[in-house]
Amino acid sequence: MYRTLLALGLLSSLPAAAEEGMWTYDAFPAAQVKKAYGFEPTQAWLDKVRLGSVRLAGGCSASFVSPDGLVMTNHHCVRSCIEELTTAKDDLLAKGFQAKSAKEERRCPKVEANQLVEMTDVTERMNTATKGLSGAAFNTALKKEMAAVEGACTTGADVRCDVVTLYNGGKYQLYKYRRFQDVRLVFAPEFSMAAFGGDADNFNFPRYGYDVSFVRVWKDDAPAKSPDYLPWAKEGAKEGDLVFVSGHPGGTERKSTVAELEFQRDVALPQTLLQLSEMRGALREFTSASPERFRVARSSLRGVENGLKALKGRQETLADPAVLARKRQEEAELKKRIDANPQAKALTQGMWDETAQALDVWRRMMNDYRMKGAGDAFRSDLFSYAQALVRAADELPKANAERLREYTDGQLPALKQRLLREAPIPAELETLTLTFGFNKLRETLGADDPFVRLVLEKEAPADLAKALVRGSKLGDVKVRQALLEGGKAAVDASKDPMIVLARKVDAETRASRKRYEDTVEAVLKRNGERLAKAYLLVNGTAGAPDATFTLRLNYGQVKGWDDNGKAVPALTTFGGAYGRDTGKEPFKLPAPWVKAKGKVPDATPLDMATTNDIIGGNSGSPVVNRDGQVVGLIFDGNLPSLGGRYLYVPETNRAVAVHGDGIMAALEHVYGATRVVNELKGAQATSAAPAR
Repeated sequence: MYRTLLALGLLSSLPAAAEEGMWTYDAFPAAQVKKAYGFEPTQAWLDKVRLGSVRLAGGCSASFVSPDGLVMTNHHCVRSCIEELTTAKDDLLAKGFQAKSAKEERRCPKVEANQLVEMTDVTERMNTATKGLSGAAFNTALKKEMAAVEGACTTGADVRCDVVTLYNGGKYQLYKYRRFQDVRLVFAPEFSMAAFGGDADNFNFPRYGYDVSFVRVWKDDAPAKSPDYLPWAKEGAKEGDLVFVSGHPGGTERKSTVAELEFQRDVALPQTLLQLSEMRGALREFTSASPERFRVARSSLRGVENGLKALKGRQETLADPAVLARKRQEEAELKKRIDANPQAKALTQGMWDETAQALDVWRRMMNDYRMKGAGDAFRSDLFSYAQALVRAADELPKANAERLREYTDGQLPALKQRLLREAPIPAELETLTLTFGFNKLRETLGADDPFVRLVLEKEAPADLAKALVRGSKLGDVKVRQALLEGGKAAVDASKDPMIVLARKVDAETRASRKRYEDTVEAVLKRNGERLAKAYLLVNGTAGAPDATFTLRLNYGQVKGWDDNGKAVPALTTFGGAYGRDTGKEPFKLPAPWVKAKGKVPDATPLDMATTNDIIGGNSGSPVVNRDGQVVGLIFDGNLPSLGGRYLYVPETNRAVAVHGDGIMAALEHVYGATRVVNELKGAQATSAAPAR
């Protein structure tokens, strides 16, 4: 259904819509907002919202909502933390969690929060380092220079520095973050309420989910002070209101070439969708076997279902003839402008053919790389630990600029956070996923492939996976710490079966990665940079750069849409949630909601749809009004938004958020979370007047 609307939207208007764009904070089109809505954000306003925004290193967004380090995000963004704090006797995913005092706040094993404090243009430095280079030499020089810049910037464990690629290499910036590695859970609802409606409602609207959680950042064993925070709005958002979303969209491909989009449609997406479908079947069978298996794997199943639906939406978008027709038209017009500009034409000479050739190489290399270099054959937390330890032993003695990117000085705090935090690994689930990976390895490369023989030897995939999981001691953080601190001597001497396997396959998995980086990534990255520079020459920076999981701001309004003649309202209500309750999963309201029926007026908004331009990674982003106050929390998009990776269609593309009034009402009247409510209201009362 949404594909028809998408096509109509494309054919009706080729120019970018006003709300389109995931803008960097140093290039936000404030004058454009004023023209459309009569409000112009000042620099002070932009700084306040930027500093109130938070990135969760696992792939989500968040925001400071009090001066005492309280952070709001989605339940699904900290679900792994909740899962790691859960036990069979204390199922926090099922029943939710509340910390009645600071001492009861529980540390998330692997969650890291980052606050963007500084942005510096380093384009000239990157260009100088790669001048005249191509292929593997270009890629190597670029990564070395990035590591050098990041290493000089990273002055301690509480600082994170990333060289950020914008406009596909047309620009480079150094982003400096304040880093928080002590993040503690404060409040979370039940998994069933956060994901109310399950896969059936996912990426749909109307929605009635309460995908909300609160964590707190700590420093020196005390709540960290956060003077820059986003206060709660005293008046909630209404239909038609101007709203802003500040978050970290994960990735878009709106400036990719047609050849790259066709490759996604014909090769990459079909392969991924097939694997996700098979994994969903395996997890469904696993979770149905017993309550304990359901407990340990429900989150994984939800994640796979979410990914499957999201990627299916992308595939259907690219399969729509109108989408590629628009992209071909845009590319043809860009080529004309480039050909008319001698400097731009020289920049892109031979680029289109080189990109097509690299994609052909990638097509033939993909199976090898996905199994070996990308690690699809080794779907295991224990193996991930083992590989990190084996590679750290080899990489850390090298000069910083010579290391693999994930082992550079700038990335070491994140590596140690992952390796040196206690987190449970369910053995049965670990065995299932590793068995799945081994089976895919043999199926993809063939039983006679030398690498398959190296891994499996004469073992059946299930038997080998079981023996590896049962025999490994890497689930013990003390064992991992001893190996990390012991360096190469300790790792080489280890007889842990996962370490043995990681050592055995390391040469070939590294070689596979290097082949991909030198012959595919290097060409696509260099050509993307050439095209981006040409684009900037002929078009300037009139459009926002593609998303790269870096902080962006966009604007829109609370608004429904027309779904083939059916008006979809912008807001849903508590009354609607009770009306949707069937008493059966996934439409079963948890006990606290059933008990609280009538305590919150039925007309109170619960969820809302807006025209803000978002994508995966924006989950957990605050929705703020023109006063920079919180009025909502992004947690999803509608079905048409799935095509947002490639284009934005204003008629139908909608972001989905939990309404600020709904968040507060449920905290107060459903959960009795008075500590959180009082902190939010206290911050609301003491916040300074917003800069406008």
